Amino acid sequence: MFSHVMVGVNDLEASRKFYDAVLGALGIGAGVINQGYRYFYRSPAGSFSITKPLNGESATPANGGTVGFLAQTSEQALAFHEAGIANGGTTCEDPPGIREGSGGKMYIAYLRDPDGNKICALCRTPK
Repeated sequence: MFSHVMVGVNDLEASRKFYDAVLGALGIGAGVINQGYRYFYRSPAGSFSITKPLNGESATPANGGTVGFLAQTSEQALAFHEAGIANGGTTCEDPPGIREGSGGKMYIAYLRDPDGNKICALCRTPK
């Protein structure tokens, strides 16, 4: 459905450390620097990147926006959350756990990255 997701960050290296940790918990390799002001994280399912805003202004998080990363297991989603907290992120929403709704039963772990962007790891068929 999409080719990539890119979010703006203010401290590129702090954000790289954060995303290397949380995405590493999902089995995605470390970010690869591009042109000195952005990192790309690639998988067969798509690309995610972090960048300093090209207009030179401060990066700000989207109000109401969330970037969701697919986890294969609830343990992997929890590891994503724990890696984020250990690397400058903050928890948000409810604690990691099972949610039930119109989409069925899911395990979801929400975080805010060091710049306030809301992200989550989601496992659609939790054990």
